[in-house]
Amino acid sequence: MTSNKSFGEWGEVLGDPVIATAMLDRLLHHSRIFNMKGESYRLREKKAASRKQKGS
Repeated sequence: MTSNKSFGEWGEVLGDPVIATAMLDRLLHHSRIFNMKGESYRLREKKAASRKQKGS
């Protein structure tokens, strides 16, 4: 599972901080968290495609 939102923002996204806390508790139990920084591959590819299309 991936998200561009911090754990603290999940309550706002889901509209209920209690449910968000319960979900995160279950999702993160025995999980490994990888915090990745930088531009996403998806956005980089989208920008490259857009530049290529404008050049055509």
